[in-house]
Amino acid sequence: MGCSPVGTVNKTQKATVMSKTLIAAAVVALSLPAAAAFAGPIETACLRSDRQAASRSLCGCIQQVADMTLRGTDQRKAARFFGNPDEAQDVRMSKRDSDNEFWARYRNFGDTAAVYCAS
Repeated sequence: MGCSPVGTVNKTQKATVMSKTLIAAAVVALSLPAAAAFAGPIETACLRSDRQAASRSLCGCIQQVADMTLRGTDQRKAARFFGNPDEAQDVRMSKRDSDNEFWARYRNFGDTAAVYCAS
């Protein structure tokens, strides 16, 4: 009565399947750029670095620690160290109070990431 024979699909069923497929595809398409947009400065710099151990999971873990321990401005400053390690040395050796305060936060971040993200 209301059933179609095995192996055949009526127009309503076909439209429903198409709708669900399109909705699923739209959700996936919309979620991918959003996930990339949420990558923080540390994760982005880590992934772009030429370090062999850099992986999406490790860099993501390091970013999570950065989110817990560093302000946004600190994260952006620390991210620059991936591309310019000499800048890290300059900040570490600086006599300015603001650099010393940053370095204390940065060391805490590094120590925490080493424990939290250990394989």
